[in-house]
Order: sequence, then C-alpha cells, then structure tokens
Amino acid sequence: MAATTACATSGKEGQQPRLRADALRNRERIIAAARETMVEFGAEIPLDEIARRAGVGNATLYRHFADRLELIHYVTLSVMSRTADRAESALAEESDAFQALRRFVHAAVEERIGALCSLLSDGVDRDHPELLAARDRLESAIEAVMGAARDSGQLRTDIAVGDLMVAITQLTRPLPSSSCMDFDKFVHRHLQLFLDGLQTPARSELPGAAATLEDLRRRS
Repeated sequence: MAATTACATSGKEGQQPRLRADALRNRERIIAAARETMVEFGAEIPLDEIARRAGVGNATLYRHFADRLELIHYVTLSVMSRTADRAESALAEESDAFQALRRFVHAAVEERIGALCSLLSDGVDRDHPELLAARDRLESAIEAVMGAARDSGQLRTDIAVGDLMVAITQLTRPLPSSSCMDFDKFVHRHLQLFLDGLQTPARSELPGAAATLEDLRRRS
C-alpha cells in the first residue's frame, strides 16, 4: 500500500534505512492519530495532542516527523491510499456495479476525504512525487468504479468524477466545532439521496457540463 511504503522512510527526501518493527508501529500510530485529530479539529491541532492520542512521547513524534508540514504530507498520503483501497475493494468484491459505487461513496465519507482540502494548505508541496502518485492511483480507482457503473447502464451519462468528488468533499468537510454529534448519521442519509439521483433514467437535465477532476484542479 502506498502509505505503508511511504511510512518506511523518515522524510520526504530520499530513502532511509528500514525502520525496526516497533519504530514502524509508532510511526503508523502517529499517522493514524494525526489523521483522526486533524480531520476532526483541523491541521493546527497541537502536535502534543497528536502524540498523546498516539500513545507516544513528543520526542518520538519529532524523531519521525521534522515538523507539522511533514506530518501533514504523510497524513494526506494515508487518506488518499486508504480511500483508493476502498474503491478497489468495492469494485472487486461487489457483483453489482452501482452497489460498488454506493459502497465506495459511503466508505469515502468514513475516510473524511473532504478534509484534504484543508490539510493541503500553503506550504505543503502538492507536486511532491509521492502525493502525485497517490492522487493518480486514487483518481484511477474512482474512474474505474464509475466506469463500471456507467457501462452497466445504471449511472447517468452526464456525470463525471469531478461531480462525484464535489458532493463527497462538501459532505465530509470538517465542521467548525464538534457540537453536531450525529453528523455522520446525516451525512450518510444525504449521500443516499444523492446516489439515488445518479441512477438512470435521469429525471432532469443538468445545467452546465460534467465536472472532471482537471476542472476542479484548475478552479482550486
């Protein structure tokens, strides 16, 4: 898995000796804790809180990650890799193509992929080879799931990957506070309504043109 491979290095520049098993476990715990806390509270969450949640000391965190930007780099890789895994698994394991699409969309919400917009802030190298490779893999996986649903005649033809990602992103952006405790319940409910609208036969003609991922990148 891309994130696991990335986690075997101690920095973004160049390969380092493979970590011992206990050090690798600590590194993976830090990334998992950072993913959860940054998605919930934003990228500026104190690093000592991430270390506490990971069950390691601050020194251990800084031994693996030089600064916040490096940690965000690997959190981003982790989110994209896990989401691509979900897309590939859904397509491989579901016999019904549209059910594979449904399964992936709900899984992407659980990964909080919309948080990537806030994590990829100024200072993060969006063109780093690792991030580009992870993005390409994720895009290909989503294209494959949507293509199968379209080829089966169940997905309306005026929808592109960008349309799907806009909906997922908007429904998974972190809330400014944690006051809405049942947020997940409402997200999946509204996603189901959205997915019903993607099925054929289409009940209306959509304004504008289908949004591609390249469209989204140009406008961001």
